[in-house]
Amino acid sequence: QVQLVESGGGSVQAGGSLRLSCLASGRAFSSYVMGWFRQAPGKEREFVASISFGGVTTYYADFVKGRFTISRDDAKNTVDLQMNSLKPEDTAVYYCNFVFRSSGGWRPLGGDSASWGQGTQVFVSS
Repeated sequence: QVQLVESGGGSVQAGGSLRLSCLASGRAFSSYVMGWFRQAPGKEREFVASISFGGVTTYYADFVKGRFTISRDDAKNTVDLQMNSLKPEDTAVYYCNFVFRSSGGWRPLGGDSASWGQGTQVFVSS
């Protein structure tokens, strides 16, 4: 059973930083690509970043490139998201998951039936 526990969210002013962390279980963590998504109020969940097994390759949504950095620790089954130069439009609930890249973009394993954690709230004030 997949379990995902996100933490590290909070309230910051624009220009500030936060570091999110996700503890994942239920799959052989080191063998999977991991990713972060976010969902702002009234909007659909969107892809933010992904990292390959071993941390060799990373992908970022255009709107976070140069500001966010994804990393993983396979010994601890964790994937982190360092968020710098935060903007009010980064306000959202952030989620991690096991991911794959489809023709339609990055998706969680399981697609529409994917399990999700509770997420962690990030609020950026102007």
